[in-house]
Amino acid sequence: MNDPVPTLLPALPEIILAAGAMALLMLGAFRGERSVPLVNAVAIALLVIAAFVVATLPPGKLVTFGGSFVVDPFARFLKILALIGSATAIVMSMDFLSTERLQRFEYAILVLLSTTGMLMLISAADLIALYLGFELMSLSLYVVAAIQRDSVRSTEAGLKYFVLGALSSGMLLYGASLIYGFTGTVSFAGIAEAAQQGNVGLTFGLVFLLAGFCFKVSAVPFHMWTPDVYEGAPTPVTAFFAAAPKIAAMAIFVRATTTAFPDIAVQWQQIVVFVAIASMLLGSFAAIGQRNIKRLMAYSSIGNMGFALVGLAAGTEQGVRGVLIYMAIYLAMTLGAFGCILAMRRRDGMVEDISDLSGLSRTHPAMAFFFAMLLFSLAGIPPLAGFFAKFYVFLAAIEAGLYALAVIGMIATVIGAYYYLAIVKVMYFDEPAGQFEPMPREVAAIVGVAGLFVLLFFVYPAPLLNVASAAAKSLF
Repeated sequence: MNDPVPTLLPALPEIILAAGAMALLMLGAFRGERSVPLVNAVAIALLVIAAFVVATLPPGKLVTFGGSFVVDPFARFLKILALIGSATAIVMSMDFLSTERLQRFEYAILVLLSTTGMLMLISAADLIALYLGFELMSLSLYVVAAIQRDSVRSTEAGLKYFVLGALSSGMLLYGASLIYGFTGTVSFAGIAEAAQQGNVGLTFGLVFLLAGFCFKVSAVPFHMWTPDVYEGAPTPVTAFFAAAPKIAAMAIFVRATTTAFPDIAVQWQQIVVFVAIASMLLGSFAAIGQRNIKRLMAYSSIGNMGFALVGLAAGTEQGVRGVLIYMAIYLAMTLGAFGCILAMRRRDGMVEDISDLSGLSRTHPAMAFFFAMLLFSLAGIPPLAGFFAKFYVFLAAIEAGLYALAVIGMIATVIGAYYYLAIVKVMYFDEPAGQFEPMPREVAAIVGVAGLFVLLFFVYPAPLLNVASAAAKSLF
């Protein structure tokens, strides 16, 4: 630690992505839109290389930049999930962007920069690293939301996201400054030490900090941007928003609460319990009346974040393990479902109404089957992966004595199942509404892999459970 030059090995994946993004930016600036296929291919390759580097870093806990950047099993697990989410989002978007004549070389570069922010956020071990990671992740997302410049919906989505995101960043910073003012340190370990004395000011800071986190995971009451941004942004961008950034935000939510505030757990557990209940119930009830499938998926993601927070509310190692298992399964379900939504295209363009899926089982039986499996999994029906995701978070809540929370979660699951099953009913029992265009090969592959994962997870769940257990143990 006394070495004046920090060892950069733990931050190697971030350095690879940042340097690669800069190089691709130069390439795009010189070659213009002709460089799009090359930029996309290199961006995907960089994300795969970064995931490989994360997986092969020396085992144990690595620390650099004076203790503000940590790589432990928890960070490794979530970084690999975030990188998979980002790479899949670029693969899914290639056909869509070329068909819609939206080919911009900036798109893949912005995804790379946003992913760099996510990795930084997942490894953040002090308030400054946390804020840097958040802003690097978010600034790229604001631009990507509005990438369809000719569309009023897309520009409106970007603007809404930017204004509300700026508000959340302000709350986050205010909370961080209060915490620093009352503890005299920005490092999580230092805050945990100072929090043992306990004071009111620290709790105020914690409330504002958690408000910023809730905005990023789109948990109630900071969810208002989600349906509008999901509906307005181009579909592959929405798929990206629903997957990778949620994982990074949930990672810092878990790390900050468990490592910086372990001694005032009672205070933050109350907040997390309230947010989890509100998110689960709003996600279940508000989605029932939706006619647009992307808005429905927005409310579904709000509900899903509520379920994931049930594990955190337990405040135990088993609870964190539940959150990690939930986020891994959520990633597969979300990317698969958005792959099916991306395939909702007719000759005259994309369609987004649930009624457009009518009779899909007769026109596209394979797509209808996989989409139904993903929806059943999102609804938490056994023996699909989504059932186990909910099972582990509820189990942790029950073992921590949060019986009311687990019961409300189960009620929300039953209510939420209604709108997922309503889509399956439209696909299998309504008259066909017309043929969709053939599914692009890469999207079909992603839907197939995600569908098989949720379908066959129960056969051999051990690898995911073991990795999640090791990751959760490293925080305690």
